[in-house]
Amino acid sequence: MNLKPLSNHLFIESVVETKTTKSGIVLPDTAEKEKPIQGKVIAVGPGKFNDKGERMPMSVKVGDVVLFKKYGPDEIEIEGKKYLVGEETDILAILN
Repeated sequence: MNLKPLSNHLFIESVVETKTTKSGIVLPDTAEKEKPIQGKVIAVGPGKFNDKGERMPMSVKVGDVVLFKKYGPDEIEIEGKKYLVGEETDILAILN
């Protein structure tokens, strides 16, 4: 699949974390119905234009693991796989 987001949009693949209770029970990702807030950037647009008509470069790149606003990005499905698509302003931080 070849994605090319426009402007300051980006595609994020959810990072599913396995959770274990104190007693050692592993909870599957389906145990929680909350939207994920961490993911890996898989496609990045070229950036949006400022008031002077200059393109502003994106501060995230493909491969970055990011924290994003819980209800910022929209969920879409492509070829049976779910992705999140949002704007650069939905990103709160890049994780190292």
